[in-house]
Amino acid sequence: MSGFSGVYPILYAFYDAHGRIDDGLMRLQVDKCIAAGAHGIAVLGLVTEVHKLDVNERRHLVEVVGRAIDGRVPFAVTVGEQSIHGQVEFAAMAQANGASWVILQPPSIKGFAEVEYVRFIGAVADQVRIPVAVQNNPVNMDVSLSNTSLLRLRDEHANVTMLKGEGPAIGVAELVKAAAGRYAVFAGHGGKEYISNFLSGCVGLIPAPDCLREQVQLHQMLVDGRLDEAQTLHARLLPLILFMTNSVPNLLCYGKRLFAQRIGIEKVHSRAPEVPPTAFGLQEVARMTQGWGAL
Repeated sequence: MSGFSGVYPILYAFYDAHGRIDDGLMRLQVDKCIAAGAHGIAVLGLVTEVHKLDVNERRHLVEVVGRAIDGRVPFAVTVGEQSIHGQVEFAAMAQANGASWVILQPPSIKGFAEVEYVRFIGAVADQVRIPVAVQNNPVNMDVSLSNTSLLRLRDEHANVTMLKGEGPAIGVAELVKAAAGRYAVFAGHGGKEYISNFLSGCVGLIPAPDCLREQVQLHQMLVDGRLDEAQTLHARLLPLILFMTNSVPNLLCYGKRLFAQRIGIEKVHSRAPEVPPTAFGLQEVARMTQGWGAL
């Protein structure tokens, strides 16, 4: 097992008025997440708008965040390059900038036999010198793997020790059961079923940071066995989580603005294409987070 666990917020990409990555706001985000109790920090998932960043920007973001973390908490970097060489090179760059582990994604092009995606990830893992997780997201990604293939990766590649398992909690639970302790599984999907995920054996959560402090508290309640308290807190968070996870564009519109407000960022600059916020949407977020305060 990996030894990594807990809540790893996956950072938003904040831009300046000219549409460039805002290094200062990225550093602020890191500091606020660590102060809120994050057990680690993750970057370059859908929340980080990887689909809007070129490879140089992705590299720059890893460098900025790695320097900002400066070893205070573990650092996980998602690697989604479309070639084996590209993923190996990017993972090495991430390690050089402080990454504790990497999260590999299968290439997004569909139509190949599943064994080809297994070979791809295995070939990358064999050349990476830090622990490896595999992201399996059948809801939001073009390519996903069966439990059989995921277990094969674990059995054949010693450093593949973690999974980011997304999808319905029942499906994630089946994967955890089949892994029988061979994988450390992190849940996703905003944590909307995190109690079920944890009870089935997940070791942590990789959410957007909107309600990070509260989700860190939730995780600790579950670790401590305080299930009644955890259920009360989760019930309070759930309307917001469901609202945010209706779609990735919805999360990037309202989630980023809520998080910015909670850490003191006055203006959020976006990159096209985007979903512009509506007055009603902002009103609903305010209603669901009334009394939450700063992060």
